[in-house]
Amino acid sequence: MCGIFGIFNVEQAQKYAFYGIYALQHRGQESVGIAVSDYEKINVVKKTGLVLESISPKDMETLNGNIAIAHVRYSTAGDLGSANAQPLLRKTSLGPVALVHNGNLVNYNTLKAQLQEKGINLYHTSDSELLLALLDAEEYVPEHIRLHPEDTTLLPKVFYALSKVKGAYSVIYMFKDRLVVARDAFGFRPLLVGRLKNALLFASESCSFDILGAQLWREVKPGEVIVVDKKGIRSYQLFQQEKKAMCIFEFVYFSKPESYLFGDWVYKVRKAMGIALAKEDDIIADIVVPVPDSGLVPAIGYSQQKGIPLELGIIRNHYVGRSFIEPTQELRDIKVLMKLNPNRAVLEGKRVVVIDDSLVRGTTSKKIVSMLRRAGAKEVHLRIASPPVVGPCYYGIDTPTKEELIANRFTKEEIQKFIGADSLKYLSLEGLRGCVKDANEFCDACFSGVYPVAYEDTALRIR
Repeated sequence: MCGIFGIFNVEQAQKYAFYGIYALQHRGQESVGIAVSDYEKINVVKKTGLVLESISPKDMETLNGNIAIAHVRYSTAGDLGSANAQPLLRKTSLGPVALVHNGNLVNYNTLKAQLQEKGINLYHTSDSELLLALLDAEEYVPEHIRLHPEDTTLLPKVFYALSKVKGAYSVIYMFKDRLVVARDAFGFRPLLVGRLKNALLFASESCSFDILGAQLWREVKPGEVIVVDKKGIRSYQLFQQEKKAMCIFEFVYFSKPESYLFGDWVYKVRKAMGIALAKEDDIIADIVVPVPDSGLVPAIGYSQQKGIPLELGIIRNHYVGRSFIEPTQELRDIKVLMKLNPNRAVLEGKRVVVIDDSLVRGTTSKKIVSMLRRAGAKEVHLRIASPPVVGPCYYGIDTPTKEELIANRFTKEEIQKFIGADSLKYLSLEGLRGCVKDANEFCDACFSGVYPVAYEDTALRIR
């Protein structure tokens, strides 16, 4: 769940990009990168690790300009390390182009082979590079689009690249003198537009605008391509898609609670999930304990609906990153032990309802239940504010195989025994779908197993 950020028309754009991408640190912790243009040259700094730890003042001195893009990475395709860190920079027939991408392209292998047959090389193992390499392939302008004179050279190549890739992408291209921003026709991944005086901003979540004092303007529409240059802003509706497929898991886990995306506030939806879970539950308990941080908001809704007091029975060390998005299971396990501590003052002798946002692999939940018992909890009832994760995500979440999903290997009773809870209950799929404005506009394939776009070499149920 990478985070992307872009800004156009501001002095020292690199500083805005630094803070804008820092606000999206929760979306990726493997690497960070910033690219800046002064209208003449594009410079890029990319490092492994976190924004504050990796980008130094010396790095910032090498960057100066009025246009910037930035990225924090959590890999779903491509090897780890700085080689695939973004922004990617490539020399093309249009000149140097930098790119940041959030999503996952499902036809990577096919397109890679086609490009190689044409003599177009790929230098990375990240699927994002396709969006750059395809700029040197062909041109395409659909009949319904009339190009602005400023866009006749550049956009036909961008349109061709976007027309060839399939899957999820929210992407920002940075040319020397402009930004080109696009979102796939289904709208899988969020992308928003903000304003700050005379500058235009783009980000995966609205929290990036908040840190900079910018105003949220609107969302990039599914299938829309936006061009921003010195002449102004121009919008093209490249694709017309009757049905959207926005990722419902953004509301469940990935996005920050104060963010706005997909036409709603994350906090509002997440709290509604807790209320819906409480309505489906008949447990009797003494306290409700959230698993911080993403379990906190649904726990508030659950507590208020059930009339059971909410207590901070688990305290998080905020100097440790999120365990789910670590690339290996060993690292995830270590992070769980580092970041969570039981609060014995409220747990001892209590019947505890523990609220977590999701149950994917089960290892975190097992450690949490064991921790609460050691701290003196009399009973531990685990409640999950989303349905069982039964399907891999092919659109940008790190659950690539069914074998990694505990709900695909065990029954609910077996999962309950594995994690050591006195009881286990999930929010129903119907309950979750009832928490968003229009459930038919969301992709819930990880919960339902029904996929809007097929992945190469897989047999999927296509909605």
